[in-house]
Amino acid sequence: MRDPNLQTAILIHRFGFVPKPGGLTAAGRDARAALLAELDQPSAYRIASDDLFASGEAFRAAYGGRTSLRAERLNERHEANAKPQMQADGNATPKMQGDGEAMASPAAPPKQVRMPLIPALIYRDEAKARFDAAFQAPIGFAERLVWFWSNHFCVSADKGIVRAMCGAFEREAIRPHITGKFLDMLLAVESHPAMLIYLDNANSIGPTSPAGKRGGKGLNENLAREILELHTVGVDAGYAQDDVTAFAKVLTGWTFARLKTDPETAGEFKFEARFHEPRPKRIMQRDFGKDGIAQGRAVLTMLARHPATATHIARKLVRHFISDDPSPALVERLARRFRETDGDLKEIAIALVTSPEAVSPLRSKLRSPAEWMSGIARATSPTSVDLNTMLQGHNLLGYPLWRPPAPKGFSDSSADWLAGIAQRLDIATHYARRHLPQGEIVSIAEEAFGPLLTKETRQTLERAESRQQALALLLMAPEFQRR
Repeated sequence: MRDPNLQTAILIHRFGFVPKPGGLTAAGRDARAALLAELDQPSAYRIASDDLFASGEAFRAAYGGRTSLRAERLNERHEANAKPQMQADGNATPKMQGDGEAMASPAAPPKQVRMPLIPALIYRDEAKARFDAAFQAPIGFAERLVWFWSNHFCVSADKGIVRAMCGAFEREAIRPHITGKFLDMLLAVESHPAMLIYLDNANSIGPTSPAGKRGGKGLNENLAREILELHTVGVDAGYAQDDVTAFAKVLTGWTFARLKTDPETAGEFKFEARFHEPRPKRIMQRDFGKDGIAQGRAVLTMLARHPATATHIARKLVRHFISDDPSPALVERLARRFRETDGDLKEIAIALVTSPEAVSPLRSKLRSPAEWMSGIARATSPTSVDLNTMLQGHNLLGYPLWRPPAPKGFSDSSADWLAGIAQRLDIATHYARRHLPQGEIVSIAEEAFGPLLTKETRQTLERAESRQQALALLLMAPEFQRR
């Protein structure tokens, strides 16, 4: 591609967010360097805030049976507008439970009455931090990688306790590792309480473990199955049901500390030896003799370094960023780089961005609802993102934040989001009516899309009957819909 300005626009839109005013100019003519520079800046993908709770702290604040000082301050910050906040989050009257015990009813004292709201308030603070990170990103490649990996290793806020932990899960298990080794991210994710709760491993007990012999709950295979099928080697890797069962036994004992027995560390990861199924196990033609927590780490290490994992991850990255129909040649190049670098995710991201396919002029990927909503805020808002607008938009478009429909996460296929175009039109019209920005809409389009802005879209905007109509038309233009 000879036009460097067009190449810059393609790369920024394909791997970042819709540019903020001045964003294309700031990226310069070496867009690849600008994209990759974000990977060298931890501040581009980590979130630090004194208002955000660590996962264990969030659990204890929400379900601990007593109100901590930080939880009280959280309530005080949100109390004035708690009702509309809950409605915007789609949970007007959240019903929360603690460690197997229902929380306070409306008849309880005031402090306890507010406690069931704490998970929803924590969720909102985490959502605001995530939306702000996307809004403030100069380009957003690092943040897009966070979103990719968070969807690959998804948990759901609809799963009870996870509601208070889903934001912390992303900050603790995903963000620190997007430029590190895949193995480190895998270990962090699979040992995180949010994942152990979401996929039911927290209560999985080995049949002949000390707890199992006393008639405790049985073995649960959900986490083992999803690690194999979704997180690592993929469904076509040749594993059998016996491998799933054996792996589930390996993972028994991977749980979290409970309030009754560990009140100071409740909600944090704990290996419970009395739940663990003893003895060696065989998984995918490999024997694992070392017992205890080390056995699980050894299996995860094997899976992280399995050739099928490299191919599975490479294919998903190409599908997410470039094409619904991934180029086999590019998939193989990324998979080879994965194997050569022992799963170095920064090196794989570099290989993706520097590939010839990265600058293909065919922009066939439909922006996901999250990308589209973020793009609206970045292109039209000069200072901040409106939390309620973002949450409501995600919900209406079938992409509720941290609430995927299944463990495989939200779809990366454009076809699956085409059905929501009518809802996008409703949102665009409503947004234009309530958030009309300063300046000419054509100028906003030029800043956001540069040489990607077509003559047809420019004429459509110029012929609009009002600035409000012009903005709605811009948000629905092909340039805004696809990347």
